[in-house]
Amino acid sequence: ELLEIAMMSISLAVAAVPEGLPAVVTIALALGLQRMVKRQALVRKLPSVETLGSVTVICSDKTGTLTRNEMTVREVATASRVYHVSGVGYDPHGTFDRQTATATDGASPEQDDDLRKVLTIGAYCNTAQVQPGETADAALRVLGDPTEGALLIVALKLGINPQQAKLTRVFEIPFDSQRKAMSLVFRQADGREIIMTKGAPEVVLKASTHEQVDGQQIALTDERRAVLLALNESMAGRALRVLGLAYRDNPPHTGDQHQERDLVFAGLIGMIDPPREEVKAAVSRCRDAGIRPVMITGDHPATAGAIARELGIAAGDEAVRTGAELDDVDDPQLQQLVTSTSVYARVSAEHKLRIVNAWKSRGQIVAMTGDGVNDAPAVKAADIGVAMGITGTDVTKEASDMVLLDDNFTSIVSAVEEGRGIFDNIQKFVHYLLSCNAGEVIFMFVSSLIGWPIPLLAIQILWINLVTDGLPALALGIEPAEPDIMKRAPRATDAQVVNWRRGGLVLFHGSLIALATGIGFAWTYDGPESLHTARSVAFCIMAFSQLAFSFGCRSQRNTMFEVGPWSNPYLLLAIAASATLQIAVVMLPATQALFETERVAAADWLHIVLLSLVPVTIVEVIKLVRHATRPRATSP
Repeated sequence: ELLEIAMMSISLAVAAVPEGLPAVVTIALALGLQRMVKRQALVRKLPSVETLGSVTVICSDKTGTLTRNEMTVREVATASRVYHVSGVGYDPHGTFDRQTATATDGASPEQDDDLRKVLTIGAYCNTAQVQPGETADAALRVLGDPTEGALLIVALKLGINPQQAKLTRVFEIPFDSQRKAMSLVFRQADGREIIMTKGAPEVVLKASTHEQVDGQQIALTDERRAVLLALNESMAGRALRVLGLAYRDNPPHTGDQHQERDLVFAGLIGMIDPPREEVKAAVSRCRDAGIRPVMITGDHPATAGAIARELGIAAGDEAVRTGAELDDVDDPQLQQLVTSTSVYARVSAEHKLRIVNAWKSRGQIVAMTGDGVNDAPAVKAADIGVAMGITGTDVTKEASDMVLLDDNFTSIVSAVEEGRGIFDNIQKFVHYLLSCNAGEVIFMFVSSLIGWPIPLLAIQILWINLVTDGLPALALGIEPAEPDIMKRAPRATDAQVVNWRRGGLVLFHGSLIALATGIGFAWTYDGPESLHTARSVAFCIMAFSQLAFSFGCRSQRNTMFEVGPWSNPYLLLAIAASATLQIAVVMLPATQALFETERVAAADWLHIVLLSLVPVTIVEVIKLVRHATRPRATSP
């Protein structure tokens, strides 16, 4: 009848379109974001989850992200002596052991005017503060930049406490990534002013005309500059972050604007920020996943290179590019240069932006970390902008797509893994939904071609969609990530959720479901008097075969036993709940009248169970055959 045909057409249209897909995708993404938060990655923009699975380059800062961000001063070099400093972290106890000396007076560290001067500059040219620890024996707590905190701690080891001084701060030249230095001007008790400067050694040396030697100010010759720069290189080569410190009494100024020039160079301070132990393994996982880790830092090239080689970011002989070198190349040249460079040192915010754009111009998907205000443009330009949750500024966080709650590089890799897993799961339940819906359409279409009466009623088709497309699809959306997910190449940005290959698989798997249901209908249909029984059997086979097929959708590569039959308990619960509802529909008298079904005989249940397992069994056997015929790696 026309009405029956119209109802059937509408039902098939509903069956063909997975109307629950947007809800399932949204729920899967939301649950994935919760898992990311547990792994210290807070995603601010939902579409970024998909992009994470495609990341091919991670550009990361060094301090705090690749390292512990627990600076400790290890060496102090004056014009006459080099001291090794003992102590760990922010414990203000330690000793100064003389390593080399050009003076022969045998003065102790406490009596060394040059040592006291360089430590005093580091302590006063400082915006950090120290507070007592939680217990009397605990290390001090540093409020502010860890580098400045380390300068305060090393000064306390020699008894220099800037909080007890009678100096008045009158002017500040804040740190600037272009100048790579900062200065503070103080008024002393006698009314005289003094400027104290710290920054990159080459910058501070360039602004200096004298150096302090045994308490005296001596003209700084080109030979001495070369010696000090060589000492800086030596310290940086030992993975020390080196700062140059200088001062000047009665600095020149115009009005209240003081100037950093004609300074007296006091010495060098080398500190270390040890690499995070877990980062080396994370870098190795990036390599396995086809992701290129890149270090971008403002530190000395030798320091950056030493840390990068220790973590496996750079090869032993790989060159470190500096910001000055990047200034000498144009954008097309930089696009060629980035492929052979894993470490950048002494770079500014502008350089970071150029590096990100160079990688993007090569078609790469770039993640970029940042914490300062100047980093915001590069973070914004990256495909995935990553802000530091602890040290990051509000401006950088607003420009980012993701915030690291622990400022740890490992959390970026964990987020990429979760992103890949989420996209994998989306593909799994999309494949499941489309295959099941295709099975219904194919079964109804072929039945009409061969002249069968309508094998499934409209209400039965809608019920099958309700019990099979809901809970099992959601359970597939929270499937644990497959073990080899970080050993695959990144997904192409233009990769489709359903490509031609997957579309063919959908039709093949749908045909298996339709075939099993058709065999069950033909087995029990023997004329009009058996139509209700045949429909009930086909109704059950169509529903149960789809529920069983969800096991085969858990992985396109591994069998359900390799994945682990109990590794996703939510899927087991979903299948149990849906199967219970389906059995109730065909067994309870109240629902039998509503869905026009009959109680299925015990003998027919055996056919239903066996035929329902046919599609998933064929899918799993194909996986086993593919495993058996896969080429095996031979021993070298």
